Amino acid sequence: MEFAFYLSAAVAVAATFCVVTGVNAVHALLNLVVSLIAIAMVYFSIGAPSAAILEIIVYAGAIMVLFVFVVMMLNLGQAAVEQEKAWLRPGIWLWPSIMAALLLAVLVFTLFMDSRGYGVGGVTQTPKQIGMALFGPYIVLVELAAFLLLGALVAATHVGRDEGHQDQAGDRPEGLK
Repeated sequence: MEFAFYLSAAVAVAATFCVVTGVNAVHALLNLVVSLIAIAMVYFSIGAPSAAILEIIVYAGAIMVLFVFVVMMLNLGQAAVEQEKAWLRPGIWLWPSIMAALLLAVLVFTLFMDSRGYGVGGVTQTPKQIGMALFGPYIVLVELAAFLLLGALVAATHVGRDEGHQDQAGDRPEGLK
């Protein structure tokens, strides 16, 4: 299991380095997905399959869809179409493909080792145990994180507001005056 942990961690570090140093937004997003999946593999290899599943569902799933949506909204016309055609060259996809194949090999290795009884050295955590820990002794930290996220939501709503199109009393429909 140490092999799976260190290999997944190395993939996560390499993919994150590519995210930070990359100049292309789409390539950075692809490397970020690989990095998040590698972190999920790290969680899985240390005996926290619930955290790994949450990592994939929340981060690699939901948040990355939002990032891709923003990149799609920033489409800049014909120049962007030409750039997308250049992205479809096979050499561009080589690095993310190698990293994803490496993670797949680690996953297969980990599942094969678990079926033979050489699994995780510690005890795996169930969702009930995670919930008991979060809402037991760490309830204050969970509530503080919730307030922090609420504050970020309010700030994002305020920053994203379009000041130039505020309603005037005459612009509203009859029922809203």
